[in-house]
Amino acid sequence: MRVSLFITCVSDIIFADVGKNTVEILERVGCEVDFPAAQTCCGQPAYNSGYLQEAKKSMKQMMRAFKDSQYVVGPSGSCVGMLKEYPAIFKGDPEWEQTAIELAHKSYEITQFLVEVLGVTDLGSTFKGKVTYHPSCHMTRLLGVKDAPQTLLKNVKGVEFIELPVKEDCCGFGGTFAVKNPEISGEMVKEKSQHVSETKAEYLVGGDMGCLMNIGGRMRREGKDVKVVHITEILNTHEQGGGIA
Repeated sequence: MRVSLFITCVSDIIFADVGKNTVEILERVGCEVDFPAAQTCCGQPAYNSGYLQEAKKSMKQMMRAFKDSQYVVGPSGSCVGMLKEYPAIFKGDPEWEQTAIELAHKSYEITQFLVEVLGVTDLGSTFKGKVTYHPSCHMTRLLGVKDAPQTLLKNVKGVEFIELPVKEDCCGFGGTFAVKNPEISGEMVKEKSQHVSETKAEYLVGGDMGCLMNIGGRMRREGKDVKVVHITEILNTHEQGGGIA
């Protein structure tokens, strides 16, 4: 099976290891992974800020980049969720509507792809630690991926999974929401940090790097010793009794 990696801006610029882990996981389950170098931003920041025409430029470039891909897989529910919006955005456009539909249909978040397409629920990973999971808004509400990440986490040998209280609440990031409404965003992430602390977990895990940056930044400023990691880091750990330093 041939899979094209959709790296996403945040992974490309800030969380390079997330891209590396995603590739290694996909190769471990038998996928042939390629990287279309022409890919760019999915257009979400501009789109969410109301700059539709500017966003469409990025979207068209993405459709060109992945036109020949069999599957497109990315380590962000939010960014993949944006690709799923392309058909509505280009509806009625004779040049781009069909290409938008094709890209949306073959695009998946990494845990969604593993569970729903490949039928993999246990990667044979080993990770020792108390783990809680933040289900990001875009992944769960827009993309509709709710069970796959937790299924994979719970099947990691050595993981003690602890449910996050009020897990459905937004962390306050919301892309440009955190920039436009910093006071409200700050109160939201403060509350999320409190809920994480209530679990007594050693690791906060998530599938969207923007949310993890937001929550992790708040917890560091509060002096809390909770490691914030992307789910691929847990799933790609194999050492017996291993954790993340």
